[in-house]
Parts: sequence; C-alpha cells; structure tokens
Amino acid sequence: MAETIFDKIINKEIPAEILYEDDLSLAFKDINPQAPYHFLVIPKKQIATVNDIAEEDREVVGHLSFVAAKIAKEEGFADQGYRTVMNCNEYGGQTVYHIHLHVLAGKPLGWPPYTENMKQHVE
Repeated sequence: MAETIFDKIINKEIPAEILYEDDLSLAFKDINPQAPYHFLVIPKKQIATVNDIAEEDREVVGHLSFVAAKIAKEEGFADQGYRTVMNCNEYGGQTVYHIHLHVLAGKPLGWPPYTENMKQHVE
C-alpha cells in the first residue's frame, strides 16, 4: 500500500495536533474542521477502506470508537453529543485511503449531513 499523509503523521514526519496516542491508534485535530470540535482517530495499522477491514482488525476498529468516546469525555462534550463517521471510497467522501473515524461536536449537527447538490446521483 502506498504511504498516506496519515502514515507520515504516525511516523512524526509531519506535525499534527495530537490529542491521544497508544499502541493501536492516534487521534489528532482535523486541519480543516467542520465543527467546533473535529478530530480524527486512526489506526496505526494502515487499512485502506472500510471494505478492507479483516477479521483480525476487529479489535483495532472497535478501539477507534473507544478512543473517540474517551476524548469526548475528556474534552467535555460527551453529554451534549457528537457525531462519529467513517467514509468509504469516493462516493462515501473518503479522500485519504487509510481508515479514519471523524469525530464532530460543539454545535447541533443536522441530518442528513449533506448539501442539496450532493443529493443527486452521479454516474
């Protein structure tokens, strides 16, 4: 698999505002936040898309949600609420092919989370 920007963040080759790190994962603030709180939780193991999650990856993928909840509590927005989302492939909005859990909070988040022009099906 090709190295991604997330691999460079894991390897400390490029800076990021790291919120949490352990043997399995890394969490850092999104450089283009879409909410007052917006951070990413990534596995240190490179897994390209949700479709590429193997049975042996179940623990690490579940761990991403555990880390998201831990940070939400520490940052004080867990009780207000937050959104977690993992995009998959082009139509799902994935731009970096290393799975990552987005965590957004700090304002009411509407549903569905898209703009009018994204409602149209594109061939």
